Amino acid sequence: MKIKSMELVSTVIDVKDMPKDNLPQIVLAGRSNVGKSSFINTLAEKKIAKISSTPGKTRTINFYKVNNIMYLVDLPGYGYAKASRSDRDKWAYATDHYLRSAGNLAGAILIVDIRHKPTKDDMMMCQWILSMGYQPYIVANKADKLKKSELNAKLKNIAETLKVNMQDITPFSSRTGMGKKEISQSEFFDNTTPEY
Repeated sequence: MKIKSMELVSTVIDVKDMPKDNLPQIVLAGRSNVGKSSFINTLAEKKIAKISSTPGKTRTINFYKVNNIMYLVDLPGYGYAKASRSDRDKWAYATDHYLRSAGNLAGAILIVDIRHKPTKDDMMMCQWILSMGYQPYIVANKADKLKKSELNAKLKNIAETLKVNMQDITPFSSRTGMGKKEISQSEFFDNTTPEY
């Protein structure tokens, strides 16, 4: 699917405030500071998501309308230990409530850091996605930080840790644009969105 337009249309804390137009929703999950906002901006080819070097910047559920036919739903990052307990509980509640009540969820993208073995939180999120009947699309971010000779071993490690197929993982870099074309043209988007 060629991304022709992407706009932030709704920022919510309570799922009752979600858009009501019943367009398919693809959830975007990942730990704090893994680069979800940079991923969104790279796909959109403009700065529509706020980027910060401080983990935990995304504290709401953000709905980005893509091509007026679907939403990319950015969840608060998980695993940020320096946030207050009440903030972490609030984010976890909002995320859990969304995941349990989103009736038009069409798929899930999980962003991980290609340089490191997926965390326990990454594994839990991946298992949740699988338990809901979806095959997660894994974006292995920050690939520009590795040598080309290191890529395959790191991707294999991610696949084995998360128990997914190698073909469901795309190395990505918002700095160089690596993986952008593969992601936007992947069967994942074609299979989860209506004709456009």
